[in-house]
Amino acid sequence: MTHTFVDLGMSPLCQDHVKPEELNRMEPFYPLHVYVCDQCFLVQLEEFVAPAKIFDDYAYFSSYSYSWLKHAEQYVNMITDRLSLTPENFVVELASNDGYLLQYFVEKNIPVLGIDPAANVAAQAIRNGIRTEVEFFGNRVVQKLVDKYGKADLLLGNNVLAHVPDINDFVSAMKLMLKPQGTITMEFPHLLRLVEGNQFDTIYHEHFSYLSFTTVSRIFAYHGLSIFDVEELATHGGSLRIYAKHADDESRTLSPEVMRLLVMEDEAGLCSLAYYQNFSENVKETKRKILEFLVTAKRNGKHIAGYGAPGKGNTLLNYCGIRTDFIDYTVDRNPHKQENYLPGTLIPIHHPDRIRETAPDYVFILPWNLKDEVMENLSFIDEWGGKFVVPIPELEVYDAKTIPVYD
Repeated sequence: MTHTFVDLGMSPLCQDHVKPEELNRMEPFYPLHVYVCDQCFLVQLEEFVAPAKIFDDYAYFSSYSYSWLKHAEQYVNMITDRLSLTPENFVVELASNDGYLLQYFVEKNIPVLGIDPAANVAAQAIRNGIRTEVEFFGNRVVQKLVDKYGKADLLLGNNVLAHVPDINDFVSAMKLMLKPQGTITMEFPHLLRLVEGNQFDTIYHEHFSYLSFTTVSRIFAYHGLSIFDVEELATHGGSLRIYAKHADDESRTLSPEVMRLLVMEDEAGLCSLAYYQNFSENVKETKRKILEFLVTAKRNGKHIAGYGAPGKGNTLLNYCGIRTDFIDYTVDRNPHKQENYLPGTLIPIHHPDRIRETAPDYVFILPWNLKDEVMENLSFIDEWGGKFVVPIPELEVYDAKTIPVYD
């Protein structure tokens, strides 16, 4: 890969939060330089950090987002009906995190297995009664799992396909884990929406790949899997949910959505190198607009607090050079992050109660994909005239009634 998609400079691992006793230690920074292949148009970050390092003492727990739990529950109800799943079936989730999704299958008495590399997060799932194996899924472990548990009727993964450095190994292992007439569903951020929405902050070291439907279709086909349906989702700024089967399984018909999306991507230019070459300049302009707003606000004596400590927030803050000179602190519902510091910028992370205690003029929402949930939960900032700042895709400021007041 020799063609640059975007270069965001050097950045620390986005979930490697700094503990108070580590404040004076040097943090490792790694390149966030993303390339695009001029043959298959896979957009990919180089592997500078071993996955074992990234997922050691992992701080992301899916269950701390109400909207994400609702999304998971809706998926479980939908796929149970669509596939007519019963207690006789077997569901396997890759990157099952803290059991946020599998819990809804358990409620239906459908046998499950979660597979996740983060031991501390998997431990929470196990405590919640979700059978979980702590493993990096791939060809190295798939036969052991099949021998122990059998193959899956439904094999699913949400926001994991982009997280694996060897996507070919991962997909080929999925084929081995799937029953002859089993179904795979995968959700992942859609590269088309990343580019359209200027979502550069979704690039960080955990995300090795940035995926179009066209490229994923080619990868799956290469490994004997066929995508027979696809849905566009609003999650994470615009995602895809694909449905796949063994290529020789003739029990499912091809949805017209598959061809529609392939044509849409082709017409948008995703199969041409030129499509990827303007992204860098758009990112730079977004940085300028964010800093312009923050400089003006601080010169006017305003106080700014952050909301959230997501991976995307750390990319944005480090790339833009935003530290406590602009944002006093951030808050997060996840107790595993509280009273630590954001990597690189060393912005302190507090409990959400700190917002009511300090009454900031602006709340800068770092997980902008959850802005509606955040603004609903923090609507009380209207008591002192507080406003919300949403930086992506274009910086906007909202009052507590979610009315845009700034472009």
